[in-house]
Amino acid sequence: MSSRRAAVAVIGLGSMGLGMARSLLRGGHEVHGFDVSSAALAALRDAGGKACASPADAAASADIAVVVVVNAAQTETVLFGDGGIVDALKPGSAIISCATIAPAEAKDFARRAGERGLHYVDGPISGGSVKANSGELTFMASGAPEAFAAARPALDAMAATVYELGDQPGIGSSFKIVNQLLAGVHIAAACEAITFASSLDLDISRVFEVITKSAGNSWMFENRIPHVLAGDYTPHSAVSIFTKDLGIVSDIGRRQKFPLPIASAALQLFIMTEAAGMGRDDDSSVARLLARIAGVDLPGTGQDPGTDTGQDT
Repeated sequence: MSSRRAAVAVIGLGSMGLGMARSLLRGGHEVHGFDVSSAALAALRDAGGKACASPADAAASADIAVVVVVNAAQTETVLFGDGGIVDALKPGSAIISCATIAPAEAKDFARRAGERGLHYVDGPISGGSVKANSGELTFMASGAPEAFAAARPALDAMAATVYELGDQPGIGSSFKIVNQLLAGVHIAAACEAITFASSLDLDISRVFEVITKSAGNSWMFENRIPHVLAGDYTPHSAVSIFTKDLGIVSDIGRRQKFPLPIASAALQLFIMTEAAGMGRDDDSSVARLLARIAGVDLPGTGQDPGTDTGQDT
């Protein structure tokens, strides 16, 4: 563990970024943050961090910048856009880019940051908002040894495990895309299974109890199906995240002429769920879509879809 204290900018204070900022503060680091949400900025202030008016303002005095936004377009804007962090960071500072993006985009961002004298860690994350808050995330990261050394104080505060997967940006993003293929398929399968169980007139609470102790269980079944049982689709991870991430998987497969039949079926379920107005709701809303199609009652399926709001990453 690094004992060095650092000034850290956190750009993006959604369900993941705010927890990461809190973990950095617990680790003794000075945290400046930016988000478009005034509520998120207020939550950062309440935690002891400094809320800033722009990404550049947050990065002006930072040794490390952690970018926790939704996609490649937002990452590029935060890095290189008007008021972005690349012009504000001093040479030798580190950028940790956490969004799930295509490997080619990670390579491009790293090259452009390097031209400005900045270190770049391609560092997508896994673990959800609970692990973000507890400082126990998993980082699937790649970058030059110097980049890891510069980023180490922040990584140690935010992560239980940091996989250093290679010295080239893009490798970390490739690992994350494999993870997202599995995660998306497992969520879709879990939602299909619990809705199918309901169609069989089974007590789905008992189904959950039995399956979580049986070979058909998965981490996603165990994590997401309680949302379905509670009829609570407040977003912890939004449907739109998986239309994006499985879309990246699909794009890569098409370019490489690699067949992805199971991932493609899962992608269509997420697209259908988003098209039905539930894109910003929890990704377990795939169960609501299937219930609606099949005329199956699930807890909470009487509510209008698409009314929940929240932040994703």
